[in-house]
Amino acid sequence: MIPMIRQGFCCVGLDNPRVSMNVGAVLRAAGVFDVNMVALTGRRYQHAPTDTMKFYRHLPLLQVEDLHAVVPFDCVPVAVELVRGAMSLVEYEHPARAFYVFGAEDATLGVRVLSWCRDIVYVPTNGCLNLAACVNVVLYDRLCKQSRAALTERG
Repeated sequence: MIPMIRQGFCCVGLDNPRVSMNVGAVLRAAGVFDVNMVALTGRRYQHAPTDTMKFYRHLPLLQVEDLHAVVPFDCVPVAVELVRGAMSLVEYEHPARAFYVFGAEDATLGVRVLSWCRDIVYVPTNGCLNLAACVNVVLYDRLCKQSRAALTERG
């Protein structure tokens, strides 16, 4: 196992996720990519067997009314949404302290969430990713870019 390069921290917010299996897979991704907290709105989530490593026992999972209310101090809210004006994840420079917000499988984040997010990024694909796949891609991109930056600094 190769240790991850830690710079800052990140959290994941899920806006009213529809499919419990995806939330379980997000929890697994959060555990393996060293996410510090997962928060979700809505009441559609129930425990899912896709969290095979039971990461819900090892990192905070908050069920909240408003994701904006749980963004940690000095943390950049980053919406992941396919909308006009969003930046491609390929070019995106992740903040050291990020709160990534993902929408439900059957809805968009809309102005209700986008209005308080500093950054809006999208994953360039030929079609839609499901929620869990999108979270995995964003977290892996963060890890790769942080690792590359750390190697460059070491020279």
